[in-house]
Amino acid sequence: MTSKEIREFSPTEITTKLRETREQLLQLRLRKQTGQVEKTDQLRTLRKDIARLETIQNEKKRTPAAA
Repeated sequence: MTSKEIREFSPTEITTKLRETREQLLQLRLRKQTGQVEKTDQLRTLRKDIARLETIQNEKKRTPAAA
């Protein structure tokens, strides 16, 4: 997921996507503990997606307040 794609989302879509991504990360971490994860790079990707979502969500919150 790129920043460009995320910027097109509405604030509620961002919140929903953030919740889904966090849930995926949790499930992946649990599977990693049991040794069922083949692609460990997915953990890093999900963490970065969460950071992007949170950053853009904060930007959207600040923009209307500044205007």
